Amino acid sequence: MATDDVVHLNGLNVLQCAPDGPPLDGERAALDLIGDAMGRDAQVVAVPVARVAEEFFRLRSGVAGAVMQKFVTYRVRLAVVGDVTRHLDDSSALRDFVHETNQGGHIWFLPDLDTLDEKLRATG
Repeated sequence: MATDDVVHLNGLNVLQCAPDGPPLDGERAALDLIGDAMGRDAQVVAVPVARVAEEFFRLRSGVAGAVMQKFVTYRVRLAVVGDVTRHLDDSSALRDFVHETNQGGHIWFLPDLDTLDEKLRATG
């Protein structure tokens, strides 16, 4: 299993999560990532789509809301990195949610780390 690692993007420490780590599937997993990020002085957590639980993408499950609330509360930014097209094709509500979330400065759904770097440059 690969390990999560801290990388530097646009002057910030980013906890880049390995794709084969524990799934981001609820509040406990969110708190574990937030704790790891804070312990490693990272301001952003980048989680690959492969590591995000399917329930996260079903808004009715409440998983996305619970996870995102933890990140906002602890002031750690979250980037879900990778192709979410399959999930967006299945839900217009999710498509709207992702669009709105990406307009903000705290939670993003981005295709790759280069785009995250650009987003961090734009938002500071």
